[in-house]
Amino acid sequence: MIKFFLMVNKQGQTRLSRYYEHVEINKRTMLEAEVIKNCLSRSKDQCSFIEYKDFKLVYRQYAALFVVVGINETENEMAVYELIHNFVEVLDKYFSRVSELDVSFSVSEIHL
Repeated sequence: MIKFFLMVNKQGQTRLSRYYEHVEINKRTMLEAEVIKNCLSRSKDQCSFIEYKDFKLVYRQYAALFVVVGINETENEMAVYELIHNFVEVLDKYFSRVSELDVSFSVSEIHL
């Protein structure tokens, strides 16, 4: 099961967040900071799957954006990895060359 979906830039700023379980606002901020730190600190040679607390993180980098999905331990990491790629392809078709600004200002039109 997907717990949350984040889009983050290289500076660590969250551009999009969607939670599928209730998480208090102050805990979201702390969670996002820790998740972003874990993903941004990894090299391109390292695996895109991270075990983190009681769930897993699956992430992919596209230019200046990182897409991070938090999943429970029973979810298939490769399926989520492919889901991220398909989501970015849809955004790219919708916006014709998606950029960070498109995500920041126009993603509210798209319901996750």
